[in-house]
Amino acid sequence: MSEKIRIDKWLWAARFFKTRTLATDEIGKGRILVNGQLAKPSREVKLDDILSIKREGFTQTVSVLGLSQVRGSASIAQLLYKETEDSIQAKLKWAEQRKYAREPSSSIENGRPTKRNRRDLDQTREHGWNDRWSASIE
Repeated sequence: MSEKIRIDKWLWAARFFKTRTLATDEIGKGRILVNGQLAKPSREVKLDDILSIKREGFTQTVSVLGLSQVRGSASIAQLLYKETEDSIQAKLKWAEQRKYAREPSSSIENGRPTKRNRRDLDQTREHGWNDRWSASIE
């Protein structure tokens, strides 16, 4: 192991991202901070650096415990960092909020209706589906 490694390689090796390209893209978008400063993909990470990784609804803060240039198993990757207590609490709080207040777009199963589905909807409307909105008997 060397004393320094590129941040995009480390994020990939620590299994935060599936590919180095994804890690580089997230760094470019400003979602990765090293010791409170914006990082570039070529920025070198060293032991005891604090990384802030902005995720979907929370910021994950980890301390670098080990360096690796190769992507190993998940159990080995977890030895490369330690998540802070504040970060763990924020993640649990975010998960709890998400459990009770789901994202509205997640209820859409199939997305936009296809042409065939649209025709079926139109046919249903033509046959009186929209004629009566109440349940009263006429």
